[in-house]
Amino acid sequence: MLIAGLVATFGESISMAAVAYTSTKAEEDFYKSEVEREKREMREMPDEEKKEIHDIYYKKGFRGNLLNAVVNKITSNDKVWLKTMMAEELHLYKEQRGNPLKSAAIVGFAAILGSLIPLIPFALFDIGQGITASIIVSVLFLFLVGAVKAKITVGNWIKSGIELTAIGMAAALVGYGIGSILGVVV
Repeated sequence: MLIAGLVATFGESISMAAVAYTSTKAEEDFYKSEVEREKREMREMPDEEKKEIHDIYYKKGFRGNLLNAVVNKITSNDKVWLKTMMAEELHLYKEQRGNPLKSAAIVGFAAILGSLIPLIPFALFDIGQGITASIIVSVLFLFLVGAVKAKITVGNWIKSGIELTAIGMAAALVGYGIGSILGVVV
């Protein structure tokens, strides 16, 4: 039981880290492709791109000479123009993208830690006591992580703790159910 849990833990953690890496990398590649597309449009269709800047700031309430001055100021500097198009037209921001390796490391480490916590009781107790202890430890750990998340970010720590506990235990029940069905079938 313990060995199967460890194998699943490391397999799952590597898989989750790989998904975090590839999704962050895909996001980075998408951003770069949009930058290149905007650069090309600014070169090949500058009037249409200037019109887009005009329309964006018109919708923000700028009018007349002020609107023309804003458009001229933005479009007079290619870096400012590109950054404005990325942010205002596409709502894409260079600062929001993550590092693929860092994302993979964080997700992989979190998955290993989150998977090892429920396994610890099985190293200390027999199967029956291990199951009970694992459920108790898992509920407490999930609640603690949810509460800490709310304290670090925003939200009610009790609500966040209960929410993460419910999600984690639901996932565990689904996994247990699938395991039980497969155990009967195989």
